[in-house]
Amino acid sequence: MNTDFIKGVVVPILTPIDEEERIDEARFRRQIDYVINGGMHGILVFGSNGEFYQVEEDEMERGLKIAVDQAAGRVPVYFGIGAINTKKCIRLARMAASNGASAISILQPMFLKPTEEELFLHFSSIARSVPDTPVLLYNNPGRVGYGMSAALIHRLAHEVDNIVGMKDTSGDMTLTEEVVRQNRDVDFKVFGGKDTLLYVSLCIGAVGGVCTAGNFMPELIGDIYKKYTAGDIAGALEAQFKLNPVRLSMDAASFPVAAKDMANLRGLDVGDPYLPNLPTSEGPVLEKIRKAMQEAGLI
Repeated sequence: MNTDFIKGVVVPILTPIDEEERIDEARFRRQIDYVINGGMHGILVFGSNGEFYQVEEDEMERGLKIAVDQAAGRVPVYFGIGAINTKKCIRLARMAASNGASAISILQPMFLKPTEEELFLHFSSIARSVPDTPVLLYNNPGRVGYGMSAALIHRLAHEVDNIVGMKDTSGDMTLTEEVVRQNRDVDFKVFGGKDTLLYVSLCIGAVGGVCTAGNFMPELIGDIYKKYTAGDIAGALEAQFKLNPVRLSMDAASFPVAAKDMANLRGLDVGDPYLPNLPTSEGPVLEKIRKAMQEAGLI
């Protein structure tokens, strides 16, 4: 199975919607072009900042088809799965594979507190339902309430042929490093999952990052990766330092609206989040975001 394409900065693409909360195709296509033209190396449809938890299955299929068509082979299109129920995840995985997804990413089930054996069964069942499609694990303890252990990741990487990598959003760099170290023998691809830790992730062997920042400041997040891979280690660190204040300014807003706020401030017209979330209103939080973007030369 070819996994050479699994690298670089992959963007969890924002999902613009209309007044009826259906994907706004024209704006979605425009956002995809903006990200690709900005030098990003892949797009992930229905990641966390793509508001996957708000989207019905038929809309997911429609959105994936639009993304694959608009990307037109310029970059790989990854498909995010975050359902709780294993059968639903299998259904989504098969849909994604049949509609041209280059790979799928699977978040551990939210709300539940599964054992490691239950998690192994969940991930392995989904991956084995699409044996010819590369599968990435997605570890996000901050959102689901528990993490994935290095031992579980090692077992999945070594026992399920098409589980070929992961996105680690834990922020635990020892875990990220151990996953890289323990799975080098099977060429397991690890993405960093926090924009503020892209440089560090690359230093410990990650192949790139899945970075929300690519939606609205691809030039900044891309500069970190570009300089690091060119051997300009000091320059990559400085690029990380330039990005961090902008990225950290998002944290005061409610999740996940700040990403759309920032994109709109740059004139990208991605619209509002799904309800019950609302755009950040004028006030101290939005002013902090605006100031950080101005200081970084983004607006």
